[in-house]
Amino acid sequence: MVKAAFIGLGVMGYPMAGHLVKKGGHDITVYNRTKSKADAWAKEYGGRSADTPAKAAAGADVVCACVGNDDDLRSVVYGNDGILAGMKKGTVFVDHTTASAIVAREVYKAAKEKGIAFLDGPVSGGEMGAKNGVLTIMVGGDADAFAKAEPVIKAYARAVTLLGPSGAGQLTKMVNQICIAGLVQGLAEGLSFAVKSGLDAKKVVEVISKGAAQSWQMDNRATTMLEDKFEFGFAVDWMRKDLGICIAEARNNGALLPVTALVDQFYAEIQSMGGRRWDTSSLLRRLLRKK
Repeated sequence: MVKAAFIGLGVMGYPMAGHLVKKGGHDITVYNRTKSKADAWAKEYGGRSADTPAKAAAGADVVCACVGNDDDLRSVVYGNDGILAGMKKGTVFVDHTTASAIVAREVYKAAKEKGIAFLDGPVSGGEMGAKNGVLTIMVGGDADAFAKAEPVIKAYARAVTLLGPSGAGQLTKMVNQICIAGLVQGLAEGLSFAVKSGLDAKKVVEVISKGAAQSWQMDNRATTMLEDKFEFGFAVDWMRKDLGICIAEARNNGALLPVTALVDQFYAEIQSMGGRRWDTSSLLRRLLRKK
């Protein structure tokens, strides 16, 4: 058991922090911008809530965070009420926000100046992965910090991997999102083609899912897509935020992302259709909409 803190109790953070208590048996203090949510979490799991990130982090051996974006991360890290102000030397700060590699390296440097280790550890697995404690976590940072934090992180993860120095976790998450964007668009186009050809699309999926076309997206989303149900998993708004990060990073490293940029614009169309909170598989609804 360690003393730990969790900052940010959104769709992902709330259950992740809960697993630190239920599965990890750790002593947890939480902070959330909306205090009533932190108080509700404390009542449900038996931990404590704090008024500021600094107070939550005070005395903790490991501090975890999961907020919205670069600016949100900076808002809870810096200043007199920020995470770094509350942490002590020799402790580890693990950030699970999907953010840029730029901000990851920035916080790593700021933490190191205070004698605090920082790991960027974005996650994959969505809301259900968080609720079930089976997230995949991609980590960037120093090996000694990873060794300290890994046993704690495993309370809500099925796979935790150190991929390289600071920023490597965020860069790996970008690869993940780039791959997902192309896969979901390909699946949506295939299903649309089947429907417009007059085929029994569900039977088509049953057949081709046994061969080279098989994917996690096909196994988990094809049926709901064909039923015009898009209330599962990762929201379009979140995906556009992530793809924006990918495209910005590609401008820095010279990678070409023509398909990713195109799919990003398709998601923009879905937002204009009222689908900001539809899940990412709603690309099919865009293709099958009546003109």
